[in-house]
Amino acid sequence: MTTSNTGEVDPAVREELVRLRDSIDNIDAAVVHMLAERFKCTQQVGHLKARHQLPPADPGREARQIERLRTLAENAKLDPAFAEKFLNFIIAEVIRHHERIAEDTINGSTPLAN
Repeated sequence: MTTSNTGEVDPAVREELVRLRDSIDNIDAAVVHMLAERFKCTQQVGHLKARHQLPPADPGREARQIERLRTLAENAKLDPAFAEKFLNFIIAEVIRHHERIAEDTINGSTPLAN
């Protein structure tokens, strides 16, 4: 039984919840740090594209990355549709950043290297 007659959670259950939630918190922190590193790289890509007048989006690469991530998700037992939605969200944000970098470069309002 997970609760006592007084409605309190069994201490063993509470301990397991704390353990699992600590792991979730650690994973969330790692995800945030990995996303930060990813966006540092994509910012550099955006500056490189702007310097060389390349388009902010690369639909071919995006399609390949989505397919690659779907396969990785399947292998990891993660819903590939969720993985695709997640990557599409990230790609949209990256393209938005690249468009802003390109616009700022054209207007001379940002340094070309970062």
